[in-house]
Parts: sequence; C-alpha cells; structure tokens
Amino acid sequence: MQEELKKAIGKAAGLLLKAGYAVGLTGAGVSVESGIRPYRGPDGLWTEHGEPPLDGYQRFLADPKASWEKLVNREAFPPGFIETLFNAKPNPGHYALAELEECGVLKCLITQNVDNLHRAAGSRNVAEIHGNITLLRCLKCNSRFPLGEISLEILPPACPKCNGVIKTDGVLFGEPIPVDVLDKCREEVGRCDCILSVGTSAFVFPAAGFPQMVKRKGGVLIEVDPYKTALTPLCDVSLRGKSGEILPALAGEIKAGIQK
Repeated sequence: MQEELKKAIGKAAGLLLKAGYAVGLTGAGVSVESGIRPYRGPDGLWTEHGEPPLDGYQRFLADPKASWEKLVNREAFPPGFIETLFNAKPNPGHYALAELEECGVLKCLITQNVDNLHRAAGSRNVAEIHGNITLLRCLKCNSRFPLGEISLEILPPACPKCNGVIKTDGVLFGEPIPVDVLDKCREEVGRCDCILSVGTSAFVFPAAGFPQMVKRKGGVLIEVDPYKTALTPLCDVSLRGKSGEILPALAGEIKAGIQK
C-alpha cells in the first residue's frame, strides 16, 4: 500500500475515532467485489440491458398479478441477475464495516444495496433504503416477511396481518422509499457528525443528499472509492482504492487506536 494512502487511512481513522456519531453510507461499489455487477457505468447491468421502466411501481399497482407472474417466472430481471444476488457472499469490506459497528465506531449503516450482504457479514443496525432481496413487504402496513414465509400459490400474495397487497421489498422506480426506512435515515443523519461514504457515485437521491446534509452542519465526510465522485470536492479525506482492501486497513487502524 502506498505511503500516501496509509497516511490518509490514518487520518480517516483519527476522524472516525473523534466522531460523536459516525454513520456509514454504502452503494453498489461495495458489492462489486462480491461479484455483483454495478447498475451503471461501463460494466453496468443497465448499461448492457437498459434501465428498468421509470414507472415500474405504477405498473405493479396497475396489475400486481401480472407483475408477480413475471417475478415467479424470472422474467422481470436480466438473465442470471437474481441467481448472482442470492449466491453472492460478503467480502472483506462488508466484514470491516461490521467490525466498525461492533467496536462502537459506526452507529448505523445506510445502504442503497438490496443484496443483504451487510447483514450477512454481521452488521446489525442497517437501514436498507432500497429494500432487501430476501424480504417481502406489505404495501398497506409495511410489515416485512422473509422469502418462504408467504405462499405464492395465489398471486398477488396477501398480507397475513392486514390483507394488503404484498410485493418484493426492493424499491421500484417510481416507488416512494418506505416511510419507516426514510424516517430512520433522517434520524441517523440528523445525529451524524461524521459520515463514511463507500462505493457510491452519489447519483441517486435521497441517499446522495445525506453526505451533503452532514457537511452543511459542519460534519466530516470520508469517502472510499476507486474513482472520484460528485462527493469528492466535499470530502475531508478521500481514500482511493477498493473497499475490500481499504476498509480492513481502516478498521485495523481504528481498533489499534481504541486499544491505546
């Protein structure tokens, strides 16, 4: 590892150790190292196959049964996409973020990823702003259920709690962010004085606005990404490289600092 990067990691570790309430924010870049393709960019899934319809949620509401039939028949996603998500395993970056929570430095992790890898790695206080591929959600009462707990013999499935329509937990284009998750994100960002942004291009709102909110109130912004992003000019520290390499090094520095 280059000496300049080592110094930057040390600086970032010091800022996180001094923080009163540090929050993590992750995007698709974290999961690329687990074999999950990003959505945008030269190697993006949507770059190859085209973006999903911008009115996906409205289409679901207009005909939930037809939407569910496409899901069940694996016609709603590009070939192999769902299998890749379910077969993916956490990488060292995921585990390092879980370690930072375990040692008390990261208070919450906000993720735009739907792949469940943060939870699989051991992160507990996670706000999944775009949903979770392993869950189903009732549109009426917001209750969530693990896959397999809800029968798909009758489509669309009905919520066992309120009889509302159930869809996958993943947030479609045109769909509001579930209010419980959005409220949690706002609460966490409101308390945050240091935000660690990892693997996100800061393109999709509302998540892209969270680092800006922290900076506007005088907080610290640390970025981990192989490339410059829209957030880079705002950063107190920018760590260039793969999250699976930088985050374990950062966690090591922080744990060493705690033990002093």
